[in-house]
Amino acid sequence: MIELDDAPELAPYHDEPAQLPSAAPGKVGLLRLAFEHRAGRTVLADLYRQAPLLAQRALYWDPEMPELACVYVISTSGGILQGDRYRIDVSLGAGARALVTTQAATKIQAMDANYASQIQRLDLAENAYLECLPEPVVPYRHSRFITHTTVTLPESATLLYAETLLPGRTHHGGGEVFQYDLFSSTLRAGRPHGPDLFVDKFVVAPGRWPTDRLGVLGDFQVLGSAVLLTAPGCARRVFDRTPPSWDGDVPLAAGVSRLPNDAGLMYRVLGMETEPVRAKVREFCALARREAVGRGVPPVPAWR
Repeated sequence: MIELDDAPELAPYHDEPAQLPSAAPGKVGLLRLAFEHRAGRTVLADLYRQAPLLAQRALYWDPEMPELACVYVISTSGGILQGDRYRIDVSLGAGARALVTTQAATKIQAMDANYASQIQRLDLAENAYLECLPEPVVPYRHSRFITHTTVTLPESATLLYAETLLPGRTHHGGGEVFQYDLFSSTLRAGRPHGPDLFVDKFVVAPGRWPTDRLGVLGDFQVLGSAVLLTAPGCARRVFDRTPPSWDGDVPLAAGVSRLPNDAGLMYRVLGMETEPVRAKVREFCALARREAVGRGVPPVPAWR
């Protein structure tokens, strides 16, 4: 069991809320999704949920991959609140193909005590394919959030994982740009029977360490990340077709790097506005899908 309480960046935030204490009933969200390949398509074979985390039934709306099970994760609350503790487990059987996303942006509400956390575990079997593509994260003023994602997959499987971190509610009142207290994200990947492949962690604490420094975010405000874990041959093809890019008019900067141990690729995008960053992330994900499974991507739905 991963104990996020031990993370050093959480040291200032162990006080308890005056309302419900942390991890009280109603504040522990649990979600388990298990996918299996059956009769030519993927089905959601097992589902367990505990509010405030829910999930829709599997949908099959992708015309490019009609066998792809698409599941939306839903929150019954108005966002992630102080003292919330979420756990999400996603597993794919051999040959299964699934997309897991969220209904809307993840809103991390303002906090005056404690913090919120999310633990995710993604387990893929041989030749499985998972796209985990949640909507952007919006941290409100004085919010504190830590997330830890553990991925286990064989070399024949492919995971495409992306997230976009916004600077806050930029148009709320006078703006809430980098007024959150803490955002901490860790991604760890390994093979089913070892070894670990890599660990990627970044911590943003604007009140303690300014984000506008060179080597952090600089002049940018929106951070997009996409991780492709796949076979080395597929990763090389995607790498060769993803040159670094810079657009001073938008502005926008993007680049790809190789992950250790032939695990795959990490793609980062920096920008000032949300949509240009998301467009670059989608462009990378579309290329990764074509190289990994030989399929295109449908147009972005109007409601997204």
